[in-house]
Amino acid sequence: MKKSGILNRHLAGALAELGHGDAVLICDVGMPIPPGPRIVDLAFRAGVPSFAQVLDGLLDELVVEGATAAEEIREANPEAARLLTERLPDLTHVSHDALKGLTADARLVVRTGEARPYANVLLRCGVFF
Repeated sequence: MKKSGILNRHLAGALAELGHGDAVLICDVGMPIPPGPRIVDLAFRAGVPSFAQVLDGLLDELVVEGATAAEEIREANPEAARLLTERLPDLTHVSHDALKGLTADARLVVRTGEARPYANVLLRCGVFF
């Protein structure tokens, strides 16, 4: 049995299958998810687990070479916008509609219990060497 890191077997297994360039969407409970990507739904109750908890857990496990969020997050959810800017200094922004379009190409979607608007980020996997 694992004693640290991500303990959810579905999420741990999905992360182990990712490769360079694969996209992972961390999203709130309201983000529409198109058919195609593998989904690991962690949502339990509104706010549980939070976007911040899941983001930090995934950043501990993944090499990230790029990230994209909706530009609307800056006004609608400044706390999440600040969190993303702190954790992902090279973060780029697109419209929320464009982000939803990019989600179709994601290899993995991790749905959180976050119930605040625009708490979504698309991570692009890098390599550790």
